[in-house]
Amino acid sequence: MLFAFLDRDGVINRFPGKGKYVTKPSQLKILPGALEAITELTRAGYELAVVSNQGCVSRGLLTKKSLERMTRQMLQKIRLAGGRIRRVYYCVHQTKDRCDCKKPKTLLLKKALRGRRLDRSKIYFIGDSEEDVQAAKNFGCRSVLVLSGRLKKKDLTGLAVKPDAVKKDLREAARWLLRKRS
Repeated sequence: MLFAFLDRDGVINRFPGKGKYVTKPSQLKILPGALEAITELTRAGYELAVVSNQGCVSRGLLTKKSLERMTRQMLQKIRLAGGRIRRVYYCVHQTKDRCDCKKPKTLLLKKALRGRRLDRSKIYFIGDSEEDVQAAKNFGCRSVLVLSGRLKKKDLTGLAVKPDAVKKDLREAARWLLRKRS
């Protein structure tokens, strides 16, 4: 089975900026090429799961119900484009909560696999932050860092953990994955 994790903000939709959050549907702006990338991965047989930190909920900036509504809208756009996200997992905690689900911890990644024993070295995590790269490493899967969100090329030298690949955005990452597979 082909499997990939996707972060949300900065990978599927525009990163709102450091210290800012997507708290309204109007702020969830899908990045150019993201819908096509998800569709291409879906058609190639990838099962996709979104894993995202959304501490804005515990900060009181967004309710779980509003987050669920935005998620349904995002998934609808993806379905209409021909893609499919099987599941979406959010950590709604802050770092101070010391939960087991906030990336770079791996509880949400484990949940996404739903007990299936897949070869983790063949799973990819496409994200835009050092936390995403670290979560992939902690989980034993490969990381693809996209430069369409939080981190830019100049930030790469300062990373404590290096990604397996660096791509411009989700579209380029998806096409790279599909080329590797063939």
